[in-house]
Amino acid sequence: MTYTTNEMMTVAAARRLKNGSVCFVGIGLPSKAANLARLTSSPDVVLIYESGPIGAKPSVLPLSIGDGELAETADTVVPTGEIFRYWLQGGRIDVGFLGAAQVDRFGNINTTVVGDYHAPKVRLPGAGGAPEIAGSAKSVLIILKQSARSFVDKLDFITSVGHGEGGDSRKRLGLPGAGPVGIITDLCTMEPEEGTHEFVVTALHPGVTREQVVAATGWPIRFADSVGTTAEPTEVELTALRDLEARTAAAHGQAPGEA
Repeated sequence: MTYTTNEMMTVAAARRLKNGSVCFVGIGLPSKAANLARLTSSPDVVLIYESGPIGAKPSVLPLSIGDGELAETADTVVPTGEIFRYWLQGGRIDVGFLGAAQVDRFGNINTTVVGDYHAPKVRLPGAGGAPEIAGSAKSVLIILKQSARSFVDKLDFITSVGHGEGGDSRKRLGLPGAGPVGIITDLCTMEPEEGTHEFVVTALHPGVTREQVVAATGWPIRFADSVGTTAEPTEVELTALRDLEARTAAAHGQAPGEA
């Protein structure tokens, strides 16, 4: 089956979510990837959203954390304060799955503004629960499309801390957990280099060249000593993803592919 770069990104991200893990999910691309994992390789993953649903199993992708589909399909719903204090800060979240508008070489995220904070070019949706997820989850996965505008040398605003300034910065900040362990894009997968915690390319998606990745990155991106090639999406993965998107589009009155 043929597939798009966006489908490759979603499938590659879904594969990173281990079966049985407890995942705190962000809306948008993280939710799509996490639910694809639930429908394919990780049927026993526990999806948690910040509005309170635990064990959500939506048949369509939620429009927001307040989408009734999440509560209706969850094993239980608890107060938001319990989600953050007991589950997240209590060390019970294995993976935080986040998106971003901008990310830097150390996995720090901006979802606040583009440009000067006091006179921004674009005001973004904001932090939501992302700073707490990035700070307290045992590990973090980041998914976003890659371009020099989104992969920047210096963030316009640090909304959520990844590995700070690199090295032992995260430890010195007193943040628990491993921080970001993977950035999955429509071109490649990046992982933090041991010691420096700078993100380097560890796998290229099929047909993608190093030159494409370099051109789509706002800092001098480096490549691991051994760079792999991402396995192509299987028919099962693509069918599950496309069916999920089609159901979502029908439910929300969208054109196919907008979900």
